[in-house]
Amino acid sequence: MSGAPHILPEFAGPGTVRVRPSALRNISTRAFVQTGDNVMIGGFIIENYKRVVVRAIGPELSQHGVPNPLANPRLELHDATGALIASNDDWRSDQQSAILATDIAPTDDAESAIVQTLGPGAYTVIVSGKNDTTGVALVEVYGL
Repeated sequence: MSGAPHILPEFAGPGTVRVRPSALRNISTRAFVQTGDNVMIGGFIIENYKRVVVRAIGPELSQHGVPNPLANPRLELHDATGALIASNDDWRSDQQSAILATDIAPTDDAESAIVQTLGPGAYTVIVSGKNDTTGVALVEVYGL
């Protein structure tokens, strides 16, 4: 099919996906989020500057039949050095207009989202439960 995006991720190591800049549309994974060292950790690599939305979804999962959803996910975005770039708990508390403008705002106010323009490099996303709660969550990265 002419004009279709050329295919997608390359494996770049455990838990990490390398994506060609023109190919990133959406990467996601679902896991049981625990506490301490057992929170959800995911990684992705960007090769050129890219505006992204990172979301941590929990409560919405119950509408899709997923048992034990994480009631209030917290989200952190880190660079390759481990430095915190941005964090969010309850997506309407920060960047509400920017997130709404993407047309992919979370459906539940307790879910988390970050809009960020990222330069080339490796990034880590950490999802935990507010007040050390546990449950199933979905972490997503959308290329805008």
